[in-house]
Amino acid sequence: MDLFEYRAQKASAASKPLADRMRPKSLDEFVGQSHILGKEGLIRRAIEKDRIFSMILWGPPGCGKTTLARLIANETGSYFVHFSAVLSGVKEIRSVIEDAKNQQKLYQKSTILFVDEIHRFNKAQQDAFLHHVESGLITLIGATTENPSFEVISPLLSRCRVIILEALSSDNIAEIIDRSLNDKKNGLGNINLGFDRDALAYLIHIAEGDARVALNNLELAASLLIPETEPVENVTTRHISLQVIETALQKKALVYDKSGEEHFNLISAFHKSLRGSDPDAAIYWLERMLSAGENPLYIARRMVRFASEDVGNADPYALGVALNAMEAFKFLGHPEGELALTQAAVYLATAPKSNSIYISSNMVKKEIESSGSQPVPLHIRNAPTRLMKDIGYGKDYRYAHDYKEGFTPQDYLPEKLRGRRYYFPTDRGYEKTIKQRLEKWRNLKKT
Repeated sequence: MDLFEYRAQKASAASKPLADRMRPKSLDEFVGQSHILGKEGLIRRAIEKDRIFSMILWGPPGCGKTTLARLIANETGSYFVHFSAVLSGVKEIRSVIEDAKNQQKLYQKSTILFVDEIHRFNKAQQDAFLHHVESGLITLIGATTENPSFEVISPLLSRCRVIILEALSSDNIAEIIDRSLNDKKNGLGNINLGFDRDALAYLIHIAEGDARVALNNLELAASLLIPETEPVENVTTRHISLQVIETALQKKALVYDKSGEEHFNLISAFHKSLRGSDPDAAIYWLERMLSAGENPLYIARRMVRFASEDVGNADPYALGVALNAMEAFKFLGHPEGELALTQAAVYLATAPKSNSIYISSNMVKKEIESSGSQPVPLHIRNAPTRLMKDIGYGKDYRYAHDYKEGFTPQDYLPEKLRGRRYYFPTDRGYEKTIKQRLEKWRNLKKT
């Protein structure tokens, strides 16, 4: 390599985005995904034993899917082909297969074919891989942000193992940013950058577990502090403030701390608006949290809990609505999936309310703490053996379906607790029907 070529390569490397320059060069540098890359992790063990298998890496953007595929190829000495499902078709697939055959024949190298956004391949394109994955000519590593069950054809999916990658934690993002600030070769270590505490917290928060977003935002903020015309050696330590981050991102940092008081204030306002049957306030607080970068699945989980705690059997469909909204968001992601959360919030806010399930659950917990483990009545015990039948298990049990309306008066609580009541349905919504039904059955018990 001559001097001009060396300088050209060096200039090219320097012009790469920070996120690309900071890609880990080894598994030990990889941040996050300890469940598969830890000491006993599936991927690490497969690499160490040189038994890499075809896989689909399923995870959110910026969690390291592409980087992991490259590292697997490097660690195993495989021939690596990066293939874009968006830009390539069956013709390109055939060319890759020919290259793989040559690598195997001429260099005894296996080929790892990394297919980014594999969910964008149509059936014909996916079919083109099948035989070669099965024969072992190529090891396929697909990457997708979508559920592979819906997007990858069954024959191909059956030949691959689905590896679920998680969004990076706040600590993971903080570690990646810290490395970038201190790395003098590939990062920003030569320009003496520091962070105000609230600015760093916001940068981590708005990345939402996406390392690429975090590093792109960091690089943009750094560029505002240090103009390209200013020599690096003239720069003293400079701090990136929250105002600099806001200017760089052209976005106002809403007052919100996911681990602090404002986090709990907003979720409390949302929950109480739902309970108070105010859909307008519920939508407002929901959007406040989403705009500030709250994890939508955290909000969805709270709505699922609300459906049982504050709606209960007054509207038995509420729980299904909340669960469906959560699944819809998982399927659609940002921003389309947010509308499903809004729909669920309006439904929950306008549903009839009852906390009878919540109250009854707490009453039973206190009962068990007070009375301990009461024995199961003999007549409702299972009797799979002759000995159990001889000592009275299942004796005099009455099978409800043998009686009119599928009901017969019979005790089911332990003897010391007979007659106790824990569930008191209200007169609201469907619980009114439940209440009437229970009163009818209790009256039958009295006769």
